[in-house]
Amino acid sequence: MPRTMLKDEHWTRLKPILLELNIYDKGNLRQTVEGVLYRMRVGCPWRDLPEYFGKPNTIYKAYQRWSRSNKLIALFTLLIKEADLEWVFIDGTHIKAHQHSSSGNENLQSISKSVAGRATKIHLAVDAHGNPITFLLSDGTTHDVKVAPDLIDKVNLSNTEVLCADKGYDSDALRAHIEQAGTQDNIPRKRNTQYSNDHMDWDLYKARHLVENAFAKLKQYRAVATRFDKLKQSYENTVALACAYIWLKL
Repeated sequence: MPRTMLKDEHWTRLKPILLELNIYDKGNLRQTVEGVLYRMRVGCPWRDLPEYFGKPNTIYKAYQRWSRSNKLIALFTLLIKEADLEWVFIDGTHIKAHQHSSSGNENLQSISKSVAGRATKIHLAVDAHGNPITFLLSDGTTHDVKVAPDLIDKVNLSNTEVLCADKGYDSDALRAHIEQAGTQDNIPRKRNTQYSNDHMDWDLYKARHLVENAFAKLKQYRAVATRFDKLKQSYENTVALACAYIWLKL
């Protein structure tokens, strides 16, 4: 029997949420979910799923239905409970796009080509404990600071004291956007600027490793660490499922 990811206590918590999302309660629902999680973990083609989970085509079709309606993204949102938004950390990471993800509309699917090959980016926001609270995808060559305003707008910062990021996010426009959102930034200025870093809380800045730790947790799943999905929506739902699983285990 292949290694599974859902313990009984996980399934007890997860099943009512799936039903709330109008996912039909078939007798093999748990096996189907396990099959989707297995593919996320090992990154295998759908046709290579072990027979233990059921017919591979059945599991693939279920995943496609859930992805088209963004139900896995909704699952991630519903599993977030009592996020600690006193501090919020943001960052981005490159994800290599496998040749199987190539298509004629790569720019529309958040994939771009550079000297390092085809890639996409995950832009992630985590709470004060390093748990993911939201994310965005972009092509691999778009600078993080250009995506940051949209990422910040997805987070309710009304109770956030500080938003922390590295110096790659040093931008007056972004600082103004953060202030307008109702919080203050903890972003160091680059050396070639005329301003000082007197505003910095360097002790809090050291905690920025929390977002890096979150990326490490996500990248332990091969279908997240390497993008196999052609469609942006499919890959978004794969990343959302990985984020949801982090919350499920808490």
